[in-house]
Amino acid sequence: MYYSLSSQSSIDFRNRKTPKIHGDRAVLTSYLPTVRFPSLPDRDRRKKLLLCSGRGVGALRFDGNNSVDLCGVIQRHRLRVSCSDSRRTPGETSAEVTVQPDFSEFITSERVKVVAMLALALALCNADRVVMSVAIVPLSLSRGWSKSFSGIVQSSFLWGYLISPIAGGTLVDRYGGKVVMAWGVALWSLATFLTPWAADTSLLALLAARAMVGVAEGVALPCMNNMVARWFPPTERSRAVGIAMAGFQLGNVVGLMLSPILMSQGGIYGPFVIFGLSGFLWLLVWLSATSSAPDRHPQITKSELEYIKQKQQTSTRVNKQYITGGIPPFGRLLSKMPTWAVIVANSMHSWGFFVILSWMPIYFNSVYHVNLKQAAWFSAVPWSMMAFTGYIAGFWSDLLIRRGTSITLTRKIMQSIGFIGPGISLIGLTTAKQPLVASAWLSLAVGLKSFSHLGFLINLQEIAPEYSGVLHGMCLTAGTLAAIVGTVGTGFFVERLGSFQGFILLTAILYLLSALFYNIYATGERVDFDTTAA
Repeated sequence: MYYSLSSQSSIDFRNRKTPKIHGDRAVLTSYLPTVRFPSLPDRDRRKKLLLCSGRGVGALRFDGNNSVDLCGVIQRHRLRVSCSDSRRTPGETSAEVTVQPDFSEFITSERVKVVAMLALALALCNADRVVMSVAIVPLSLSRGWSKSFSGIVQSSFLWGYLISPIAGGTLVDRYGGKVVMAWGVALWSLATFLTPWAADTSLLALLAARAMVGVAEGVALPCMNNMVARWFPPTERSRAVGIAMAGFQLGNVVGLMLSPILMSQGGIYGPFVIFGLSGFLWLLVWLSATSSAPDRHPQITKSELEYIKQKQQTSTRVNKQYITGGIPPFGRLLSKMPTWAVIVANSMHSWGFFVILSWMPIYFNSVYHVNLKQAAWFSAVPWSMMAFTGYIAGFWSDLLIRRGTSITLTRKIMQSIGFIGPGISLIGLTTAKQPLVASAWLSLAVGLKSFSHLGFLINLQEIAPEYSGVLHGMCLTAGTLAAIVGTVGTGFFVERLGSFQGFILLTAILYLLSALFYNIYATGERVDFDTTAA
C-alpha cells in the first residue's frame, strides 16, 4: 500500500515505537516525533521535498541500520511511502520509500517510447508476413495452385523462421536488442520489397524470398523480450509486453485490411512494396532514437534511470562467461520441466496463431462464400480484439503482482485464460452458420489468446534471465515446427476430408491439453540451470 506525501504538510509520529502514517499500517522508526514539510507552493513542492525536524534531513532511519533517502532522488515524481504490514517483527525492515511514477509520467517516459518503437517493429513484422495470406488467393487462382500447394507456399516463410530464432536469441543476449532488431528489420523489409520481382522470376525465387522474410523475423520476439527485460522493472513488464504485442496484433489488422485495398490500386504486389519501404523508414528512427539499455540512452532523465535501476532485479544480470563466447548450456536448459512448460506453450501458441493467420481468409472465402475483401475484414477483426485485450491483460497481470499474488500463480492464471478460452471458442466456431457469428467466435478466441503472452512469453525472462534470448529462440524453433505442421496440415486435411471443422476441433483439444501441461510444470521463479537435476 502506498501513501502519498506530496500534499501533506507533516507526518505526526504519535509514539516512538509504532508511529502511524496516514492509516492503520505501522511503521517502525527511530526518534523522530514529527516530520514536517516546509511551506512551499505546490509547483515547488513537486520539484523538491525537504523533510524537516527542527532542521533539514535527507533520510528517515528505520530500526537497525536501514535508512531511505527522501530528498534529491526525484524531480517530477510524486514521492510515496510504501508501508509493510504491521505484523512484521521489529527485526525486519518495516518500511521503504520508493518512487512510483503516475500514469502521465509512465506514458511519456523514454522506456515507453522504446516499447512503442518495438510495437511498430512487430506491427511491420506481422504485416509483412500476413500479406501472403491475402495475396495467396489471387495467386492460386492465376497459377492453378491446389489448397495443399498453397499451404506449402505459405509455409515457406516458416521454413526460414525455423532457422534463425536460436542463433538470433544468442546474438541478442550477446549484443543487445537494438543492433539485432535493426538488422532483422532491414533484412525482412528488403526481402518483402523484392518479393514481386521474385514471384515474376520463378517459383523457387518466390519461396526463397519468403523464407528470407522468415529468417529475419525470427529475431523480432527475442529482441523485444531482451529490450523489455533491460528497460522495465518487474512491476511494469506485463504492461510493456502488452503494448509491444498490441503492435504485433495490429500488424495483422493493418496487413489484412490494407492488402486488398493496395492490391486493388497497385496490383497483387502493391502491399509488398509499401510495407517493405515502411520498414526502412522505421529503421532510421530506431537507430537514432533508441539504445539497448537505459544507461546508454542520451535523453533519459536521471530520475527515470534511477527508478529503473532501483526496481530492477536479476532480469538484467548477464552471464559473463556466456557473453565472452561460451556456448549456451542447451542440455541444462532442456533438463528442467519449467523450460518444457514454456516450449510446449509456445508451440501451441504458434500452431494456433499461424493456422488462424494463414487460413482464415481462405476459410471465410470457401466456407461462407464471401469475396476476398470481406474475407480479409472478417479475418482482421479478431486481431483488433487481441491488441485491445493484450494491454488489459498486461495491466491486470501487473496489478495482481503488486497486490501480492505470486508471480507463478499470476502466470498460470494468464496462461489458463489464454489457452482454455480459445479452446472453447474454437469449438463454438465450428457451430457457426453465418460469417458474422463465425467472426464473433474467432474474435473471442483470438482476444483471449492474448492473455497467454502474460503467461509463457514473459515467463522466459523470469526462469532464465541470463539466457532469455537463447531460450526464446529455442521456444520459437519448436513453435515454428508446430506452425509448419499446422499450416501445411490444414491444407492436406481440408483437401482430403473437404472440411475445416475437424482441424479446428483438433486445435481446440490441443489448446486444452497445453494449458494443463503448463499449469503442472511452470514456475515464475528463477530456475537453477547450473545443475541438470529436474
